[in-house]
Amino acid sequence: MFLINFVRGSYQDELDKFFKTIWRFDVAKRVVSKVALAKARMKLKFGAFVELNRHLVNHFEIHFNPRTWFGFRLLAIDGSTSRVPMTDDITQHFGVWNGRQGAPSPMARVSQLFDVLNKITVDAIIKPKSIGERELAAQHLLNVMPNDLILLDRGYPAWWLFNSILSMNANFCARVSCTKWKAVRKFFRSGLSEKIIDLAVPATSEARCKQMGLGMTPLKMRLIRIENDGNVAVLITSLTDTHQYSIDIFNGLYHQRWPIEEDYKTIKCRMELENFSGKSALSVYQDFHAKVFAKNLVWMMAFPVQDRLDKNNSFRKYRYQINFTQAFSKSKGVIALLFHDTTKQISRLIADLQHIFQRTIEPVRPGRKYPRNHKAKPRRYFLQYKPIG
Repeated sequence: MFLINFVRGSYQDELDKFFKTIWRFDVAKRVVSKVALAKARMKLKFGAFVELNRHLVNHFEIHFNPRTWFGFRLLAIDGSTSRVPMTDDITQHFGVWNGRQGAPSPMARVSQLFDVLNKITVDAIIKPKSIGERELAAQHLLNVMPNDLILLDRGYPAWWLFNSILSMNANFCARVSCTKWKAVRKFFRSGLSEKIIDLAVPATSEARCKQMGLGMTPLKMRLIRIENDGNVAVLITSLTDTHQYSIDIFNGLYHQRWPIEEDYKTIKCRMELENFSGKSALSVYQDFHAKVFAKNLVWMMAFPVQDRLDKNNSFRKYRYQINFTQAFSKSKGVIALLFHDTTKQISRLIADLQHIFQRTIEPVRPGRKYPRNHKAKPRRYFLQYKPIG
């Protein structure tokens, strides 16, 4: 309960506020020491948060009304990296990497299987940076179902990965480099808008297919040319039915993956992913999976509110959405009570949260652009200096 309560400050300060909240103290009291917490969390498997999130996602699929695309659950896979604290245990586990500037730093690789229409993290992984994005993507496939359509960026296309997705009776749509395979290069030069191909297994995927027990029969795929402002992109997809899935829908389909990029911004900036609370590799795994679960929990409480907003947006100039920074802020403390109070009290707490979510909304103004500032220094967090509040 403590670790999913958006821990940002020092151990002792967060502990005192935590018990003040759940036991309704007027003034904070010393109930548990930071030393006791540090010893206790060494006995807690981070898999507890993974299982909680899996249960939460299943509950969402059954009891809510998830949005779909042509009947598919629309999932995106994407990765990122994260700085982790510079301690002996963490550097031995995650390894140390040289950045473009500054001293070498231990780094972790993060990957998500993300429901882009419903903004739910179906599965999340954090591993040493030495493990590649495709390998983590393959691990995500254990959570894929037959009615899923997976969106992939151009760093992911690999014959063995496509074959793995199809072996799960799922589908995919990926951006592929124009020089990736001979068939793609030929299609790019042809000027055609689309083409159905049988893609044979390349030599680079044979060993991996044998290792995974996958067949090596050529895969029937569809290549699609997308042109925007003079730029040409090539998509490769398993949706080969040109009548059911016309070429016009694919430009919008690929750009549906953008919410996973926004979600990383939420996790890294709003939830302060790199502001880890411990000094061990186990604490890194605990913090990461606890924040993923808490993020999903807040969004699920906000989902009905956003659904009502979307239905009312036709009467407004702009589409409105919940201010999620405020949603996360207002949920701190309340999340702990959801696991502590009676059912009646929990229902009241969720209703109160949803009321304030509905009163804290922002317009979505299309067409705004904010170019990246690559010279900006990344914000860093230090175990010795925790924020107040």
